[in-house]
Amino acid sequence: MIANRKGRSLTTTIVLLLGAYLFLVWLPLSRLHAWQHKHPRPTPIQNTLILQDTIHLHTATERYPITSYIRLPTSPSSIPKIQHDFPRESRPERKARVKKQKAIKEAFMHSWNGYKDHAWMRDEVSPQTGGYQDSFSGWGATLVDSLDALIIMGLDDELDLALEALNEIDFTTTRSAEVNVFEIIIRYMGGFLAAHDLSNGKHPILLKKAEELGEMIFNAFDTHNRMPQMRWDWSKSAQGEEIEPSERTSLAELGSLTVEFTRLSQLTGNPKYYDAVQRITNELERGQSKSRIPGLWPIYVNAKDLKFDWSQFSLGGSADSMYEYLPKEHILLGAQTDQYRNMYEDAIEAIKKKLLFRAMTKDEDKQILFTSNVRGLKGGALHGVQYVQDHLKCFLGGTVGLASKIFNRTEDLSIARGLTDGCIWAYDSMPTGIMPETLEVSPCKEIEKCPWDEGKWYEDVLGQPIHSREHLERAQQEVELEGFPPGIVGIPDPTYKLRPEAVESIFIMYRITGDKSLQDAAWRMFQSIDKVTRTKYGHSAIEDVRNPLPKMSDKMESFWLAETLKYLYLIFSEPSLVSLDEYVLSTEAHPFKRPS
Repeated sequence: MIANRKGRSLTTTIVLLLGAYLFLVWLPLSRLHAWQHKHPRPTPIQNTLILQDTIHLHTATERYPITSYIRLPTSPSSIPKIQHDFPRESRPERKARVKKQKAIKEAFMHSWNGYKDHAWMRDEVSPQTGGYQDSFSGWGATLVDSLDALIIMGLDDELDLALEALNEIDFTTTRSAEVNVFEIIIRYMGGFLAAHDLSNGKHPILLKKAEELGEMIFNAFDTHNRMPQMRWDWSKSAQGEEIEPSERTSLAELGSLTVEFTRLSQLTGNPKYYDAVQRITNELERGQSKSRIPGLWPIYVNAKDLKFDWSQFSLGGSADSMYEYLPKEHILLGAQTDQYRNMYEDAIEAIKKKLLFRAMTKDEDKQILFTSNVRGLKGGALHGVQYVQDHLKCFLGGTVGLASKIFNRTEDLSIARGLTDGCIWAYDSMPTGIMPETLEVSPCKEIEKCPWDEGKWYEDVLGQPIHSREHLERAQQEVELEGFPPGIVGIPDPTYKLRPEAVESIFIMYRITGDKSLQDAAWRMFQSIDKVTRTKYGHSAIEDVRNPLPKMSDKMESFWLAETLKYLYLIFSEPSLVSLDEYVLSTEAHPFKRPS
């Protein structure tokens, strides 16, 4: 009896041990396999271009080293509250808002999956054909640019996949002949730093990669006057040869590195990055009063000789983010210097005096505002005024709105709204509901009063006074042939490139004012864009916004995920998510934590 009981005990023990093994080992493994099946690791898409004797940029001796760095301010001052005090929403309001937010998130995932499945570790997916493009040095621009959007949208599994891939990025070499310093900093460095800030430093790899990139790209500043070579011939630096800044440098590229480099210095304690951009700012401040339109800078700067005598002035491409970063850098520095406030105030007064105008539209109750492009003559006179609105200029409403709050310029808030409404009007005017890259409008003689005048519109379309029936018929034929809505007199570039600037200003103005009509406008924009641009592998830029079935250009830049869809998502989020009283958003929509 005793022997039999021992045998039963042994058998029971074996069964229990086997059960424990299955529970502790097999079950977790099965769950792991299930997760891997559900979230498979993407396959990196290899660049088929083979280079002989690949060059790597490692630590190089500086030709023009800095002996004393400009230090960061360390004691932040108070900045006026920016965001509106939003009331608690009702249950039906929340339900409707969340439904729209989910639709935007689904569009994001559609484009993200297209990139993940067909262009992983490359810069961009070709959304129509499923190929890829390396537009920004081939380091995975869409992956890095989208990191903070993954966090904001709560896509934790996708974030884990992206973080795992970051170790494979090698910033010491590229197949690109030159590196676009501005684009690399706003897309890559901005992506790393914002994801670091939003995750409260939870993932050390993010700051590590930002520092790696900073160390590499800092070599572009090693010139005789410490102005960077913005289209950097990096292989020269790698081989110890001298580089120099260009005599024709884009104002936006030169003046829009401040926020990213400042945040990198704040997080690492290394002053050299802030020093690098502060030297640029000091030169721009000196040149602001010496240009042909004092207060403004020309769209191109001679960075080699530090001259500001180009004649073209605009707030669109090649200039935009220079102005955008003046109030944003003021916020990020904790209002410890008046330099950026003073530069902004000189600029906005010149903008209001020289560039701002009202467009003549049939909706006379709304003040539709834009800014012109001009040539400045010596002495400050204007020549060749063009009443042109670029999509890139749509950032301005949000920037003026933000500055009106932090600098207590309450009189400018109506201008901010007029600029934002201008871009909303441009979207609503097109058959597709999408604003073109560039359009020309009929200007009002006065900003305060502007009745609709169809005869003047036809004259502006024709570019001459109408003195005969023949002239009128020619203007009417032009309107019909080109598909001009009332108030629009030309569409030089009818493309749409998935740009974010209009929804950026809507986001900022909504967070400032709480006006729900701005949410309605954003929702119209999203529905129109999603309907017309959606492709098999993402969303594509289109050739003509006047065509309801436009030709696709098979191009999806990283800012579609990093900016356009992120701003749309935030417009329909709780106002506490990425609050403007807690974060500064870069020109690539990357939120950086404000110093406290």
